[in-house]
Amino acid sequence: MTNTISKSFARYWLLLSLLVALLSIVPAAFPQPVAYARVTSSFDSDWRFLKGDAPGAEKPDFDDSAWRKQNVPHDWSIEGPFDEKNPTGGAGGFLPAGIGWYRKHFSLPRDFHDRRIFVDFDGVMANSDVWINGFHLGKRPYGYVSFRYELT
Repeated sequence: MTNTISKSFARYWLLLSLLVALLSIVPAAFPQPVAYARVTSSFDSDWRFLKGDAPGAEKPDFDDSAWRKQNVPHDWSIEGPFDEKNPTGGAGGFLPAGIGWYRKHFSLPRDFHDRRIFVDFDGVMANSDVWINGFHLGKRPYGYVSFRYELT
């Protein structure tokens, strides 16, 4: 009887050893994707701003060197001038309306090449269009609402 128990124990031990060995090989054969910690960075400083339209400003090689340096948030309309002839009328404080361009130059570290990258906007006044390197990410017709685009 002791011999039978020893053989059963030996088989059990052999089976357990094989299972442990097999489980240690599986992760190497099927590597899991690398998990990265979320990194959140402020994007508020070092923008360039132009009050008015600038055809072609969505292109990466557009020359914005003469544009004003600006941090965001920024409300160019509040800079005025206040005028009862402005299209906003009394409901808009008699402030100017129209087009304004904001541009930001940035680059990502090389080790971000396989990460998903997003830009979050906490609130942009109506009819915003967002571009990156000449590629249109999207348009938001609503004002002062948050939204996000993936830059990856």
